[in-house]
Amino acid sequence: MSYRELLTPEGWAELQSEIQEYWRRRKETVSALADAAAEGDRSENAEYIYRKKELREIDRRLRYLGRVNDHAQVVRDPPKDTQTVRFGAWVTLIGPDDAERTLRLVGAYEARPGEGSISIAAPLAKQLIGKHLDDVVRWQRGDQPAEEWEIAGIRYTAD
Repeated sequence: MSYRELLTPEGWAELQSEIQEYWRRRKETVSALADAAAEGDRSENAEYIYRKKELREIDRRLRYLGRVNDHAQVVRDPPKDTQTVRFGAWVTLIGPDDAERTLRLVGAYEARPGEGSISIAAPLAKQLIGKHLDDVVRWQRGDQPAEEWEIAGIRYTAD
């Protein structure tokens, strides 16, 4: 059974850009590796050893990006019911002491929690999916007590 890697259009563009960048870096690294190999004894050649390690890391990342790309499903259109939280939504939450936080529900590849994008597989996102305006979710961060946050806004377009 295969899986789908959900991406927003912005995430798809970012993925394609990252793949191109890694292929460019790989080409440069292979060239530098060939130059280092030509210098002689490879067992004591620090440049050669470093470039081999760098090439392994680039290839590892390219394999991961290839899997994401192969299983990508770009979600371009908002859902018919824009008053329900679904993939790609920006959700504004009001918490204790009227603290406000806006999060976007994206795929795992795009998730950047520090920047306000969380994976739809995250516990909070799972609670938000299917909810509506004014619904309340319980959010527990780390070892802190759970807090109740109210959904104050749902949108599918950037400000």
